[in-house]
Amino acid sequence: MSLDAKPLPIPAAEIAVLAERYPTPFHLYDEAGIRENARRLNAAFGWNPTFQNFFAVKACPNPFIMKILMEEGFGADCSSLPELLLAEATGIKGDAVMFTSNDTPADEFVKARQLGAVINLDDISHIDFLREVAGLPDRVCLRYNPGPLKGGNAIIGKPEEAKYGFTRQQLFEGFRMLRDCGVKRFGLHTMVASNELDPQYFIDTAELLFGLAGELSRELGIVFDLINLGGGIGIPYRPGQQAVDLERVGRGVREAYERLLIGAGHPPVKVCLECGRMVTGPYGCLVTRVRHLKRTYKNYAGLDACMANLMRPALYGAYHHITVIGKETLPHDQIYDVTGSLCENNDKFAVDRHLPALERGDVLVIHDAGAHGHAMGFQYNGKLRSAEYLRRRDKSVTMIRRAETVQDYLATLDLARLKTF
Repeated sequence: MSLDAKPLPIPAAEIAVLAERYPTPFHLYDEAGIRENARRLNAAFGWNPTFQNFFAVKACPNPFIMKILMEEGFGADCSSLPELLLAEATGIKGDAVMFTSNDTPADEFVKARQLGAVINLDDISHIDFLREVAGLPDRVCLRYNPGPLKGGNAIIGKPEEAKYGFTRQQLFEGFRMLRDCGVKRFGLHTMVASNELDPQYFIDTAELLFGLAGELSRELGIVFDLINLGGGIGIPYRPGQQAVDLERVGRGVREAYERLLIGAGHPPVKVCLECGRMVTGPYGCLVTRVRHLKRTYKNYAGLDACMANLMRPALYGAYHHITVIGKETLPHDQIYDVTGSLCENNDKFAVDRHLPALERGDVLVIHDAGAHGHAMGFQYNGKLRSAEYLRRRDKSVTMIRRAETVQDYLATLDLARLKTF
């Protein structure tokens, strides 16, 4: 395969038809790919009978996608009241919901308690706060920040500089407080990287948490029934990159589990993940058209999409591959900055990208937009978020979210009052 090529999640001919049928831009997801990927993740951890991936709702907060994943045995990782409500509407509740947030308001703890969610506390002061506003549940999970003991990566940064989680010393004190308050079931969690492609990273994280859980259990006389290794499994955004070997991760985590927990006399534990990006990311794309071509000091291809539809390139300088439908085999001998129409110069999907010669109306597919794509949309400059479509397993396509309208944008304003203001 050419260095300029990357497989599309849905055949190009089908995308071309959809681009004629539906107004661009729009996000498009592939159900079959999402299900197959979910099953592969479950299989890699099938050695743990109670394994569950809590799908990170923030990655793709659409209940139609969440329902597909619920059918594959996934739970929901939520961090806000609206995400909890989405889980509830989808039918995900009880301990299939993991509620992990920070700087959390009281009403969100109350709703999480109502749903029976696993509540994962971010700070030692939240123990008393939760007890006051909602009461302590039978099981509480605490989020560990390993500080300099564990390297982070570019998206989350160094753990010791992150706002998340308990220090090691605070963990011992926090679990002691919970034990003395009558909590009987305990969970341990960490999340220290995002979009990581090294499989050993996740095995090392498991070793860190399993070893720590053993120490906490022995010193405090408590038993863990849930250990959440976090998410952060990346996807190969660039051609030539390799996807994380899930089977290797599963084997490595199993070895650490049996050596550091079961081998040390700890009872069996529910092992969990909270992956979102790697589940849906490769199986979604942003379909858009060239609106204008501009030639000044550089060549610009202006699209009908903008960073309101996909902000990762502007936010992180992230790479997203671009395929030009119908021109896949042509020489990529032109260089463009691929832009949107926001009044911001960083509204660019690509900088100095080699592409075939473009024309107005060309359909472009921006790859790997199935996570942290539509979810990160906004309305700056009055831009409106696009529709979302799902390609079902029978190859039919259904709308799972309509596009926003100008009426939606104005809905929170009482324009009638302007006459008397």
